[in-house]
Amino acid sequence: MDVLLTEEEEMLKNLAREFLEKESPPSLVRQMEKDPVGYPPALWKQLADLGWLSLPLPEQYGGQGAPMTHLGLIMEEAGRHLAPVPLHSTMTVALTIAKEGNAEQKQAILPEVGKGNMILTWALIEVDPRYYHPDSLHLSATARGNDYILNGTKLFVDNFEASDKVLVVARTAPASGSSKGISLFLVDSRGPGVTNVPLVTTAKDRQSEVRFSNVRVPKANMVGELNKGWPITEAMLDQGVGLLCAMMVGAARKDAEMAIEYAKNRVAFGRPIGAFQSVAHACADMIMWVDGAQLLTYEALWKMDQGMPHGMEVSQAKSFSNERLQALVRSSQAIHGGIGFMMEFNLHLWYRRVAAWSLRMGTTYEHRARVARALLDQPGKVVLGEPVVALPA
Repeated sequence: MDVLLTEEEEMLKNLAREFLEKESPPSLVRQMEKDPVGYPPALWKQLADLGWLSLPLPEQYGGQGAPMTHLGLIMEEAGRHLAPVPLHSTMTVALTIAKEGNAEQKQAILPEVGKGNMILTWALIEVDPRYYHPDSLHLSATARGNDYILNGTKLFVDNFEASDKVLVVARTAPASGSSKGISLFLVDSRGPGVTNVPLVTTAKDRQSEVRFSNVRVPKANMVGELNKGWPITEAMLDQGVGLLCAMMVGAARKDAEMAIEYAKNRVAFGRPIGAFQSVAHACADMIMWVDGAQLLTYEALWKMDQGMPHGMEVSQAKSFSNERLQALVRSSQAIHGGIGFMMEFNLHLWYRRVAAWSLRMGTTYEHRARVARALLDQPGKVVLGEPVVALPA
């Protein structure tokens, strides 16, 4: 992997930064924290006009066929500016449909996503908050004629209030053998029997408890094959985690830059506090941590583009980002002192987002356990992300 950006990538990153600096100021972020749907439709339409919503989608459906690393650059800048748009949830589901949906689903959904006319999200987590464990899923989908009937509750569904469709991960059969008994269904977010209960979050973003009571879904809305939806879910999670890590990197780097700038200008005992060794070391650590998270994130995204195994790289990026970027924003708060905790001061906006994102889509411990399973639970010589090679006797 070439760690340096190409000229095209530099242009894309700079365009995104210039646009979002103008269109997504902290005042808009604060405003959307109190908005009923949590995003400004005008800004969403602008993203579509810039081609960002169609960037990674297949060309035959109005997309540009760009690599995941390009989308990662957009997500990084969206995180840097805390852009209050349902970009992460929509792109995660759209990429899943582009890969696993049937021709009718792709034709009906992907062009509309690219035009900014459709917002998507997914519903996975239930009371048992494990992301990569199908045994934690109990929402049922029961066949009835040409439909499936969904009953159950999903938690922490991103941007549900703004969404048009939600990709629901449901149990259609008990797990047996290699089958996990999981299937995926596209459901109208405002259809009969779907109830939304908004949740109060640390980030003050839009997440919901969504209840499904006898929700009728046509069999044609199934994404993938019956009882074979768990591999699709795992792939969707890996893509979503990689893109979320990019957002965390963008937000954390901006937070670190604010802390370093403050350390240059805040004077104590006759000199800038950045001249004190303890503060200087903290600033150096922050840059090392965000650089490390960025490298791990783009390694994972690049491997996705190359069609290489990437699950372990995704989990390495998320576990490192969870731990080190959370430490980064805490250090930034310490450098700023009490002012960083005041509601009127913008720094806490970035702190709250990074803190919340570090718990979303898998904790440090869950992702470390996923890496450990590759290292310890299989015999032979293990190379992360590669097939296990048995040692000669």
